[in-house]
Amino acid sequence: MAFFAISRTEPLRLLSATELAVEQDRLGTRNAQLRQAIASHAVVDQAIGAVVACGRIPPEEAWHVLREVSQRTNTRLRTVAEHVLEYVRGIAVPDFDPAELERAISRHRARADTGRAHGSPGVRLR
Repeated sequence: MAFFAISRTEPLRLLSATELAVEQDRLGTRNAQLRQAIASHAVVDQAIGAVVACGRIPPEEAWHVLREVSQRTNTRLRTVAEHVLEYVRGIAVPDFDPAELERAISRHRARADTGRAHGSPGVRLR
């Protein structure tokens, strides 16, 4: 069985076994990266939901809260999201400062409340 590659520079080219193996490795790596991205996205979405519920802020502001905490603590966004989910479940998270999260929520709540007649009470996640 012969396998061919089609590209803009070479319309039809027979691939060697080595080229097929390299392409299979490349596609396998890309597939793994996409699976990881989907899993990370789900964790971040869940954390956004937790911040929305606990912080009583819109989803857009919850996204900014997670990003801000990630940047201020120099922690990957997915890790911050995992820590938030563990924290709201009542699990102790050693490398997580809930006060940083609460400060970020307060800042973003103030933004969300701009233009509203009534502000929300102080932030307490638990």
